[in-house]
Amino acid sequence: MSAYRDLIFDLYKQPLNKGRLEHPTHRARCHNPVCGDDITMELDVDNNMITRATFHGTGCAICIASASLLTEQATKSTTDNMRKFGKDEVEQLLGVTLGPVRLKCALLPLETLHKALGGSHDAATH
Repeated sequence: MSAYRDLIFDLYKQPLNKGRLEHPTHRARCHNPVCGDDITMELDVDNNMITRATFHGTGCAICIASASLLTEQATKSTTDNMRKFGKDEVEQLLGVTLGPVRLKCALLPLETLHKALGGSHDAATH
């Protein structure tokens, strides 16, 4: 378990794919008003293939680690594959089973990714 905690902390300190795309084809923002996590995902999609995925925003260690790992997983994946991603896959990426409160933090980036893939160019939830 310690190795997974270290991974989460390392990804929080130095997240993968954190930043903005110049002209994303898909973008979405989701916010959790309870804890304050706020994530925007930006994707470049070409012929059902995600060629680049980034995120920006603020969140706890679990949220940022989840966003990092999801954007890494999404890059070079198909949109169909990423639409099938769910709770179990997120927990597997993080290497931990999460309780209900932390699960909301881990799933916010997934919700954002799914919203971005929903076809809307610039979707947002508050």
